[in-house]
Amino acid sequence: MIVIILRTFIIFLTLMVVMRLMGKRQIGEMQPFEFIVTLIIADLACIPMADVSIPLIYGIVAILTLFFLHQLLSLIEQTGGIPKNIISGKPSIVINKDGIDLVELKKNNMGVEDLIESMRALGYFSLDDLDYAIFESNGKLSPMESNRQKDTPSSMPLLIISDGKTQKTNLERIGFDEDKLNDYVKSNGGTIKNTEVMTMDGNGRVYFKIKKQPYRILNATIEGGLRW
Repeated sequence: MIVIILRTFIIFLTLMVVMRLMGKRQIGEMQPFEFIVTLIIADLACIPMADVSIPLIYGIVAILTLFFLHQLLSLIEQTGGIPKNIISGKPSIVINKDGIDLVELKKNNMGVEDLIESMRALGYFSLDDLDYAIFESNGKLSPMESNRQKDTPSSMPLLIISDGKTQKTNLERIGFDEDKLNDYVKSNGGTIKNTEVMTMDGNGRVYFKIKKQPYRILNATIEGGLRW
């Protein structure tokens, strides 16, 4: 028992030193390679602590090797350019002056729902609240707020169409059926299939974006007025 306690104490001190030397970034701000190194170090630390048959020096050497690998990758990353893009990836502009960029979203294995969720976490509920939005290489969303004036009462926008697919539950909430939605989209120069994004709030304010076209803000009549 005393041996395990001593081994744990030594590994703990080693990890404390290594993690301090690696920097003060929070987990959510880590680059992918930093997160991987941290996970492996955590796993390596458990083995020599619990298994007394493994020489303690093996665990310490493995942890220090990973630390030096981290430092090497950090130095390469700091050179910028292609090496940085290979190691850490590059930021993706997912909202620009034309609206949502579905191509960039798909490159990051994300959908419109994921983007909306990330925006809500930052306090933005409408897609046109932002002029630009960038997913950084560490996964954080960096927003550039729009200067537009909000003249209508606040209401949560619902996602109606995402990448040509209808969100049936939200469609029922706004009092539309497939035919009514199809007629509305056609009247604004598109089809459901070629509509990248459409949202609608309880005041009938619509965010509407057709493929390869800038987004537009439209209005729709909601029977019975504000619903949510």
